Amino acid sequence: MNLIMQNIAKHVSLTPEEELLFLSKTETKNYKAKTILLNAGEICKHSYFVNSGLLRSFTINDHIVEHVLSFACEGWWISDMYSLLSQKQGNLFIEVLEDAEVVILSKENQEKLYLEIPKLERFFRILTENSLVANQERLINNLSLSAEERYEKFCKKYPTLVLKIPQKQIASYIGVTPEFFSKMKSRLLKK
Repeated sequence: MNLIMQNIAKHVSLTPEEELLFLSKTETKNYKAKTILLNAGEICKHSYFVNSGLLRSFTINDHIVEHVLSFACEGWWISDMYSLLSQKQGNLFIEVLEDAEVVILSKENQEKLYLEIPKLERFFRILTENSLVANQERLINNLSLSAEERYEKFCKKYPTLVLKIPQKQIASYIGVTPEFFSKMKSRLLKK
């Protein structure tokens, strides 16, 4: 069974016919590192599931500083949820960090699948709820924890990502400058 079907099976059971129908509504593509899948200001029309490789979503502020919102490695979904759900212009870029094979599901096909396979609506509701919970937890952590504590939580929660992601992007994700991050890591290593 391929990875995306294993991901779906964690939450809902599909018949072999439903699996084939689902897969017929997706497209699998390979992308090179540094490929931008979505630009800020565009309307997001797809969800992306990572079969292999690594992606990130980020925004750029008025001072040309990047702020990483999320990463997606093998077995994870990524999208600009605000834009995808509202069909309004989004604020996020989605970039391929390392060569990736990605399954693409269009908003249009996702809506069709809700009608043809109603349990997929439950699956995507669960994904959305999990994303909401994770974002709320991250917001609370950003408001209440020190940078060191946020980094330690990141390392515990995503141990494989720590080895794959450039330090400056981890710094951006936890909300500090690369310079501060470097000094902080030095302090942590001395402990």
